[in-house]
Amino acid sequence: MAVSSTFSGAKLESLLVNSCSSSSASSLRAYFPCQQQMKALSKPNNRGRKNMVQKSVRCEVAQSDAALEGEKMDPAKASALSALELLKTSAADRLYSAFLVDPIKYLTLSYGFEYRPLNWYTKERSSIVVIGLSIHTAPVEMREKLAIPEAEWPRAIGELCGLNHIEEAAVLSTCNRMEIYVVALSQHRGVKEVTEWMSKTSGIPVSEICEHRFLLYNKDATQHIFEVSAGLDSLVLGEGQILAQVKQVVKVGQGVVGFGRNISGLFKHAITVGKRVRTETNIAAGAVSVSSAAVELALMKLPEPSHTTARMLVIGAGKMGKLVIKHLVAKGCTKMVVVNRSEEKVAAIREEMKGVEIIYRPLTDMLACAAEADVIFTSTASETPLFFKENVQDLPSVSSEVGGLRLFVDISVPRNVGSCVTDVEGARVYNVDDLKEVVAANKEDRLRKAMEAQAIIAEESKQFEAWRDSLETVPTIKKLRAYAERIRLAELEKCLSKMGDDIPKKTRRAVDDLSRGIVNKLLHGPMQHLRCDGSDSRTLNETLENMHALNRMFGLESDISLFEQKIRAKVEQSQK
Repeated sequence: MAVSSTFSGAKLESLLVNSCSSSSASSLRAYFPCQQQMKALSKPNNRGRKNMVQKSVRCEVAQSDAALEGEKMDPAKASALSALELLKTSAADRLYSAFLVDPIKYLTLSYGFEYRPLNWYTKERSSIVVIGLSIHTAPVEMREKLAIPEAEWPRAIGELCGLNHIEEAAVLSTCNRMEIYVVALSQHRGVKEVTEWMSKTSGIPVSEICEHRFLLYNKDATQHIFEVSAGLDSLVLGEGQILAQVKQVVKVGQGVVGFGRNISGLFKHAITVGKRVRTETNIAAGAVSVSSAAVELALMKLPEPSHTTARMLVIGAGKMGKLVIKHLVAKGCTKMVVVNRSEEKVAAIREEMKGVEIIYRPLTDMLACAAEADVIFTSTASETPLFFKENVQDLPSVSSEVGGLRLFVDISVPRNVGSCVTDVEGARVYNVDDLKEVVAANKEDRLRKAMEAQAIIAEESKQFEAWRDSLETVPTIKKLRAYAERIRLAELEKCLSKMGDDIPKKTRRAVDDLSRGIVNKLLHGPMQHLRCDGSDSRTLNETLENMHALNRMFGLESDISLFEQKIRAKVEQSQK
């Protein structure tokens, strides 16, 4: 816990005494033996504090003198005791000097609080920090243990914000990453607390988490979530699923205490960046995996009107076959036949792809199914070809609506379609080597688009940082209004007391409205110069200059109520 160096004595007393353990409190009282010393802390003048310390010393000296009178003691012992009393007096003076120079620093360092000057919290704003583990830095076994289900995100946010140095939080947990975004009062202690929390919830030792985690702060953290949302940090460059997951963070976080202005603003801006990158660069276009390239190539060879009507056959329901089916569905295909040795895998795919008609056929029906298909995808582990020239040339011709050619897209190694099939007049065969060219060309294109995306991210990062800067004026606006309201109420009370107790309610209301109107008109100009959307750096700089000027003119910088509330809330929370 951190304590500011500008607390008043009374606030210090209540905060320290209430938050310290009983042993700490008794230890604190041991520094000031007289009973009235704790009350003396609330006295604002130095003379009172010095009198308090001196009085406590006199109490001890008087008690010792009484003891000397009551007992007969040899001169050597009495001399030693007198020396001890002198030492106590000297220690009290030293204590008073240290206390007078910086009372909070002296006491907080003595009782285990983290000492920080006030401007550490108020003049240096809180930091946005990312503590994360991703597919690039941590094995899947670790990510599995750290993963937090979506239903548990609100609970996790609440627990994170209960940590001493964390104000806001969000969780982005997917199959490829586990990242915690926080607004921290202290970077170092915030990271330490979050890492310990991750260790506690996952059972993974802190040292192991530290070995695989990555840490990013402020502008780097902003750029990271923007890159994540744009798909630049994904295994498949530009993939769109991550943007939907970032949107879900905002959806789940709405109304959750702890998903505050800074974090929600960061994620909402990340969604904007993700959309903009995909719209302006079209980075998601073009297949970058073998299975997606197979589907893309087949659709390129088919006439466009037949994309949704062409008869599709997938042979093999393993990993690659399943991906082909997924990509076909993504391209609008709603009906297909799947040939496989057993129905179990096909049934599982059918259950996952609800709304799509997936017809199972055993491997023995393969040629009959091929006769009724326009496009045939093969992805089995067979070590010998499934189709030879004599098998294919006996198949009936396909209609001109699909180009008059039966397409074989073979993504198996070893190949499932014999090279001799290329000699058949009504067939076209494409294998993995043909697909690699498509994938390589698309990857190169995506890398070019990624560079364009970085320019967009840099621009959006500046806008977000400017928006965060503009938030600095909010406390000043609130404090200025509160300052004006205190003066208004005080002067209104004076005016009404002079007017007597029997003034009509209508007159009282009119005077109240008059005072409000005067204050609002006087504040209108300063308030206008404190409001800024952060889009213009010149205007923002002027706004911040105006803020500092108003703080100086009206003494608003000395108002530490916001800081007090944070510290008190953390202390009360830790006592529960």
